[in-house]
Amino acid sequence: MFIQRTKVLQISLIAIFSAFLVELIFGLVSNSLALITDSIHALLDSVVTLVLLLAAKWAIKPPDEEHTYGHGKIESLGGLIGGIAIFLIACFFIYESIHRLQSPPPSILPGMYAIIGGLYTIGIDIFRIILLRRSIKKIGGATLKADFYHAFMDLGSTLVAIAGIILVSYGLYYGDFVAALILGVLLAILSVKLVYKTAQDLTDIISPELVKKVRKISNATEGVINADPILMRKSGDTIFADVTISLRGDTSFDRAHEISSNVEKNIKKVVSNAKIIIHFEPDWEEVPLDAKILEIAKSVEGVKGVHNVSTHKTKGKMFTNLHVMVDRDINLSDAHRISEIVEQKIQENISEIEHSTIHIEPFMTVPENLNLEDRVTKRKIKTILEKYEEIKKIGRIVSLNFENILKIDIDCSFDGNLSIEKVHDLTSEIEHIIRAEISNAVITIHPEPD
Repeated sequence: MFIQRTKVLQISLIAIFSAFLVELIFGLVSNSLALITDSIHALLDSVVTLVLLLAAKWAIKPPDEEHTYGHGKIESLGGLIGGIAIFLIACFFIYESIHRLQSPPPSILPGMYAIIGGLYTIGIDIFRIILLRRSIKKIGGATLKADFYHAFMDLGSTLVAIAGIILVSYGLYYGDFVAALILGVLLAILSVKLVYKTAQDLTDIISPELVKKVRKISNATEGVINADPILMRKSGDTIFADVTISLRGDTSFDRAHEISSNVEKNIKKVVSNAKIIIHFEPDWEEVPLDAKILEIAKSVEGVKGVHNVSTHKTKGKMFTNLHVMVDRDINLSDAHRISEIVEQKIQENISEIEHSTIHIEPFMTVPENLNLEDRVTKRKIKTILEKYEEIKKIGRIVSLNFENILKIDIDCSFDGNLSIEKVHDLTSEIEHIIRAEISNAVITIHPEPD
């Protein structure tokens, strides 16, 4: 695609440069200031096309140590230099036109040669417009669009020049100079616009509407709470975007990565030439209190796992209970120190928590591959469960043995009228009794209503 762009720009460059030569030669022969002015415009257009050609070639160079964002700014820099040059030359022709309008009529007036030179340039401009328009539809690109606009501008200036020459042929001797003056003013205005635009590009200006669009797309992506800040800049054809999104604080890393990828895909559907970096940050405002406590506790060094997190309010004060698992080989002092750090972190991050009750438990890794069922253990567990009248029905008991660790899953039905808190207390008590009877056990009780 980039190679096709450079070929099209090469053809455009040869065409417009030939127009410059023809207009300059015929303008000098026929003494037409308007045609000479337009030939200079064609020369400057050739320079701009050359800059666009070089930019198209340099733009495909990969980023390096000195240009980590690539080389797209070269195009803007070339446009700035070209715009300044056009402005200075336009000022010269404005001055020259005013000077000649105040001088006696020239002895040699533009004639047929000047018209022929102008018609040749019109043909070249029409050829470039058709070529560039077809190429833009097929392969696109900012460089081709810029050259397309320059071709239109050159066509307009040539038509003005020919109009001045025709006025001279009808006896309006100063028509040529008036046309040159109009062209000079037109070029000055266009050059100021070009300088202004390229200078803004070099200062990393970006459309506020585009930023709003990217923010709207990001916020509309499932899982995103808010998108801010959004930093964008343009370099050549490429738009670079740094988007920071807020996600629920309890979102897993895998899910956060998935949401970030979706945001990037959605933005690229609208801004296809964008290179996007997504940053995600936790937002705890919409996260349930228990989930916040769980994540805070898990973040403490030495904590192997957290479960059974609960919060309750008494006399206007908030309290929390949680079970924290630590390495089963550490001593009580080290385990207590970890629990103190957990409590301190909860207090620092959730000011409404008055006190935290932390139950320290030994952590046991449950292996993925467990072997034969232990029937003796199953009978032991059933005996323990039968002592509880709250248990209406004992369901499946799966006891899997792996080296010195037992993985025990228990299904049992409780009275459906019992509160969740009561069921939780009972299952915690049963787990404790089973662990006292059966060492090295990892127990999971699944309560169901009877």
